[in-house]
Amino acid sequence: MDTHDAGGWPRDDAGGTVDLTAVWAALAERRPLILCITNRVTTQRVADLLLAAGASPVMADNPHEVAQMAAIASGVYLNTGLHETQPASLDAAAVAFETSAVTRVLDPVGIGATAYRTGVIGNLVRRVRFDAIRGNAAEIAALSGAGTGTRGVDAGAGDTAEGALAAAAGIARERDTVVAVSGETDVITDGTRVARVGGGHPWLARITGTGCALGALVTACVAASDPWAGTVTAHAALSLATDRAMRQASGPGTLSVYLLDALTALRPEDFAGADVRVGTLDRAGAAGD
Repeated sequence: MDTHDAGGWPRDDAGGTVDLTAVWAALAERRPLILCITNRVTTQRVADLLLAAGASPVMADNPHEVAQMAAIASGVYLNTGLHETQPASLDAAAVAFETSAVTRVLDPVGIGATAYRTGVIGNLVRRVRFDAIRGNAAEIAALSGAGTGTRGVDAGAGDTAEGALAAAAGIARERDTVVAVSGETDVITDGTRVARVGGGHPWLARITGTGCALGALVTACVAASDPWAGTVTAHAALSLATDRAMRQASGPGTLSVYLLDALTALRPEDFAGADVRVGTLDRAGAAGD
């Protein structure tokens, strides 16, 4: 059952609300420092979006300093581009997590594309309990063992976020985490609850690094709140900003610029208009009534 309370905040079937406004306000107040170990091709996009949202990015992926950076950061975002030196950085982060409670979020980019990539990411997930994991439908299916993965960083035409819900719920329960699946309608679950966030647009897939930047935004919002509310809020924020940017954009290039402007202008009270529906799941990962 998808419901909202009288104030417009998404309400889950257990009677609790997801206060998106409070999370966005906390993000602005705390300005969390987010260490990003990400794809080299998306570094600027990730940093720009974090700055637009009010967080502070640090793009330090040298394995010799990752542990020290993680110790001072509010959150650490791991995006598995797997350029030559990144596996050592991922390992350094995993070691740092053993003695730190810092927020940690994973984007298993391209898992399933090669045996090497799948092995590195699988080992990382076994070593680290992540607060949240974000990916497209093909990546989440591959991470769960239910799919073969991607042709790089893209989901196939037949891969949908809704179709990956059962896989996402299984990962969430097994790994005690929140799993988000990007799509035309984003699907987010902690294995018990499910949130659906509308507002996606096909042009987002034509802007390099949008998904990577969303993962970093999830990290910032979680660091400012908690894994469930933070992950839902990050997706709602990108959705609201995209909707506003689309009023001016004429294509992916202008959308890329206007998206940062819209995110910068986003205020806590704007979340009353977010397209977010929250409900519960049965044990098979299907939405309950």
